[in-house]
Amino acid sequence: MNAFQPGTEPDGAMPSASDTQSRPRHVEESSATALRPHAEDQYAEELALLAAADDRPRPPGWKLSPQAVVTYLLGDGAKITPKYVGPRRLMEVAVSTLATDRALLLLGVPGTAKTWVSEHLAAAVSGDSTLLVQGTAGTAEEAIRYGWNYARLLAEGPTAAALVPSPIMRAMRTGAIARLEELTRVPSDVQDALITILSEKTLPVPELGTEVQAVRGFNLIATANDRDRGVNELSSALRRRFNTVVLPMPASADDEVEIVARRVAQLGRALELPEVPAALEEIRRVVTIFRELRSGMTEDRRTKLKSPTGTLSTAEAISVITNGMALAAHFGDGTLHPADVASGIAGAVIKDPVSDGVVWREYLETVVRERSGWLDFYRAARDA
Repeated sequence: MNAFQPGTEPDGAMPSASDTQSRPRHVEESSATALRPHAEDQYAEELALLAAADDRPRPPGWKLSPQAVVTYLLGDGAKITPKYVGPRRLMEVAVSTLATDRALLLLGVPGTAKTWVSEHLAAAVSGDSTLLVQGTAGTAEEAIRYGWNYARLLAEGPTAAALVPSPIMRAMRTGAIARLEELTRVPSDVQDALITILSEKTLPVPELGTEVQAVRGFNLIATANDRDRGVNELSSALRRRFNTVVLPMPASADDEVEIVARRVAQLGRALELPEVPAALEEIRRVVTIFRELRSGMTEDRRTKLKSPTGTLSTAEAISVITNGMALAAHFGDGTLHPADVASGIAGAVIKDPVSDGVVWREYLETVVRERSGWLDFYRAARDA
């Protein structure tokens, strides 16, 4: 069996432009006006600073050393901003995994920054976070392996020119990091298409009598959570190909407040929302409510609570505050008030109108109503 060699295609054809560069030109040209720039574009200056000062050994194909990648993720307290707030050891394990022949599985409940960490890892290691497969119940094997341009296939038969590479195949060819979101939502038979890729580092193309061999630097980051319905468990054979890192919810309220405040500020700038002062008080209120309802206990450990059906993740807290800022800026007096976040919190908590509605009303009457300084919020939430 022949193999794809770097820089060549089967049948002696030269690689196409899309194969010789991992990111299309239009992505780079539009990054300045993109609503949400890719991590490697948004933090290009930080990545350049780290690369210039990085004198440690780099694994083959890496843009930065493993130590510099961890610094990029956690920040240095000066010019490098934190992308992840959590245990340093988790990021060290994740980064070191990518330097081995094992793939990385980021596991955690929704809202624990799995996708965020995955994107920033790929940006720091490969300089490209766009080689992405979004897993769904309808994901086909072609999304992981390759597909065909059927017009050319009918006209020419199976040729290299008719083959449409998946993001994972492109990552194998270029020695980059591929990403697969929501792996456990992908059907089990499609998941198993990864086994040969991860164990043999090859992707057979039997229609052409050849295979793609992964270039050094290739690896895969997958994300998954165990709270969604319709989850497809990984086979033991596939699970063995991954090193699993579990991302926890923020350990303390202060950590979660810091995460929410930072992301809200970033989103506000990206969305060009007018600056809303004095948001920290409402951020802490939202975080307190979410943490208490998640844990089923008030902060002082004196009152047990019913928990709603939803996860009340950090990501949802960020969404509630961002929406409140938009309300305050465009329909209020420019200051974030309890009324600006009350309806958003109610919407996040009440996923099931019956059971969650009871949980929320009980929480308002037994906790919020009696809490000092929360009367305005209680009234706004009750009205909402």
